Amino acid sequence: MENKENKPQGLPENAYRKLKKGEEYKPLLSPDKNYPEITVWSVTIGLVMTIIFSAAAAYLGLKVGQVFEAAIPIAILAVGLSSVLKKNQALGQNVIIQSIGSCSGVIVAGSIFTLPAIYILGLDVNFTQMFLSSLLGGVLGILFLIPFRKYFVKEQHGTYPFPEATATTQVLVSGERGGKSLKVLLLAGMIGGLYDFIIATFGAWAETVTTTVTRWGAAIADKTKIVLKLNTGAAVLGLGYIVGLKYAFIICCGSLLVWLIINPILAASFSGVDIFGMSFSAALGQMSADEIFRTYSRLIGIGGIATAGIIGIIKSSKVIGSAVKLAVGEFSRKSGGEKVKVERTQQDISMRSVVLGIAVALLGVFAFFAFGGVVNTIWQALVGMLVVAVIAFLFTTVAANAIAIVGTNPVSGMTIMTLIITALVLVATGLKGNSGMVASLLIGGVVCTALSTAGGFITDLKIGYWIGTTPAKQEKWKFLGVLVAAVTVAGVVIVLNKTYGFIGEGALVAPQANAMAAVIKPMMEGGSAPWFLYGIGAIIAIILSFLKIPALAFCLGMFIPIDLNLPLLLGGAIAWFVSTRSKDKEVNAARKERGTLIASGFIAGGALMGVVSAILKFAKVDWFLTDWHATYGETIAIIPLVALVIYMIMSSLKVEKQK
Repeated sequence: MENKENKPQGLPENAYRKLKKGEEYKPLLSPDKNYPEITVWSVTIGLVMTIIFSAAAAYLGLKVGQVFEAAIPIAILAVGLSSVLKKNQALGQNVIIQSIGSCSGVIVAGSIFTLPAIYILGLDVNFTQMFLSSLLGGVLGILFLIPFRKYFVKEQHGTYPFPEATATTQVLVSGERGGKSLKVLLLAGMIGGLYDFIIATFGAWAETVTTTVTRWGAAIADKTKIVLKLNTGAAVLGLGYIVGLKYAFIICCGSLLVWLIINPILAASFSGVDIFGMSFSAALGQMSADEIFRTYSRLIGIGGIATAGIIGIIKSSKVIGSAVKLAVGEFSRKSGGEKVKVERTQQDISMRSVVLGIAVALLGVFAFFAFGGVVNTIWQALVGMLVVAVIAFLFTTVAANAIAIVGTNPVSGMTIMTLIITALVLVATGLKGNSGMVASLLIGGVVCTALSTAGGFITDLKIGYWIGTTPAKQEKWKFLGVLVAAVTVAGVVIVLNKTYGFIGEGALVAPQANAMAAVIKPMMEGGSAPWFLYGIGAIIAIILSFLKIPALAFCLGMFIPIDLNLPLLLGGAIAWFVSTRSKDKEVNAARKERGTLIASGFIAGGALMGVVSAILKFAKVDWFLTDWHATYGETIAIIPLVALVIYMIMSSLKVEKQK
């Protein structure tokens, strides 16, 4: 009887909207009660998930350049295992499983974006260096984020969509409560998963539709470099629904600026041009729109993201100041002083422990750089440590913001900026050439992992906030997940390098690592950074901020490929449509909620089947219909997408006024 009574009945009505004055959000698990969270079961399964998904994500990321988000598949597996074993009060434990297990994706992203670049440049890196780079970066990412948890998770309630956190929470809650919501989620998950699996495994239709599929579109692309692209996947469509029309529109405006205006201007006017120390290729006019974007236009987005981040840091100075003030206050408070009681769902690791942890971690970074074969002198090690501390701390809020808005962390862009700054600083200290490249990439690896971990961890904490778990427990056990993931990823990268390599025929493509190698090599050999393009991005971000337009969202659109942004707009438009058809606000809200379940199902199904597809690729199972795909794939791709949109709309609109 008690178990039935305690079964969660879904998130409260005010979970996703801004709270009214005096209104409070009450999570599913009451702050006044204690629930099983840290158990042998939750920790063990969480670590097993960490190992499995770290290996899978590393392979896929190096093979195709796409690191899948592990949080959702892990949540699905956690719910499934709990149901099969009929575990009581599993919800809090499942959150811990997901939180520990999701260390896999974030550590992988931080590692494979930088460390393989050392192999690509023909240089050496050992297991200890890769392990410490990932471990120290992950630890710093957790510690730097904790002071900002309350701001992003609680104080900004209803401000950000948190798409990945929303989808994962829906999986956990629906799995626990069962009933009608679970059926909606499962059906959508099966549809979305099967849909994306057919695309990835069989190629029955194209994953991306471009305007070049038509003769006139190809002609326009050839002459003007104007191209539009649309990803047809179910998961991306679901992501757009949760992001919402407002942010999706702003993101797409950034994309359209690049693909409709900047690309054509660069192609028409900048071939062979030298400006502010930057040389544009003489063959720029003959490049495809994709090549122009990857080589030049995307760098404008990086400059914009960095500047928007700095502006955000300035605007958040009160938040940063309050975190520092809290830390100072804890240290100055007498040990016997009166302690303020904090409810369970708002308990963090003490600021005293956080500050001490940061100090120890930074000393570890210094020791790693000084005595781990990274740099040549103590002075260079000190400089490297300061670069890590300043950049990782400042851009933690940027990573958290990006994840909160669109569910995508522009960690590769911020890492490129880090590499450039690191290279400039190290060259100034006398470290360049091969040694400088290795040092810059290892330092960049620490920062990259820190930002990736911070961005991913804000998702975990938001999930915990909605459900009602204890933040301090998530924070403490996250360190163990990072440790296990760092060991696994370092080992996997070494094995993959020996098995496939990163250069030559049959090598793993490692696109991000190749980009990092291309950035760092000329700088360590006397070249310069593309400051002109970064500067354009900076100016755009400043103008947007002056106009009170969310600069980070706009610049994310400039950085993320357009084929991933246009579906966001489509999904956001569906969310607006289904939530505005009725004159009854309650009906609109119920329809929006049902649509959120469907969107979460699309994301969950796509993520899970993405793992299955990766396993099949690893096993060299080839079911791809190459001839069919080449002939008809792109031509017919719009048909299943339209069918998916119709299903999403019609299913969401089924909700009528509750009696």
